[in-house]
Amino acid sequence: MVRGALSALLTLEGDIEIVSEVGDGEEALAAVQALQPTILLTDIEMPNMTGLALASKVRELGLATRVVILTTFARSGYLKRALQAGVRGYLLKEAPASKLAQAIRLVAAGGRAVDPELALEAAYDDDPLTDRERQVLKLAGEGMAANDIALKLHLSHGTVRNYLSEAISKLGVNNRIEAHRHARNKGWL
Repeated sequence: MVRGALSALLTLEGDIEIVSEVGDGEEALAAVQALQPTILLTDIEMPNMTGLALASKVRELGLATRVVILTTFARSGYLKRALQAGVRGYLLKEAPASKLAQAIRLVAAGGRAVDPELALEAAYDDDPLTDRERQVLKLAGEGMAANDIALKLHLSHGTVRNYLSEAISKLGVNNRIEAHRHARNKGWL
């Protein structure tokens, strides 16, 4: 419903043509490869491939399509990860449709469009976790035991426990559940 409404609103702009609408990240990647649009408008959370993974894949494949994320996730960690993945626009769904159209035009012309308040927050909100701590914490938050994480990541049980302890310590929380919740709320996972 939201996708259809956005498409209808953007079509009203006259200078924006919608070439495809899809329901998940893998379909979006296939559409981008086949149609090579100027802009890919996506969300962060989608079935089969997140918007961040999709943006990384578009960049990795060397496609000229520029990615704009429209999301409810007003988290500086997501913004930073999106920019690292090559995203050129990051807007919140609460923004008016006219602002989205303006951002699409700006990104299509080679610029960047990022929610200013979120950009300011991101400038002062540093993720203290290493990639491996983030990976281990994410799996722990999904309910995996340390032994299972160790097997999955080809690490020793003690190494997994060390990564979890470091993450807990860096985030100033009491346990891995709180660490996962805190890191997820910040957009670091």
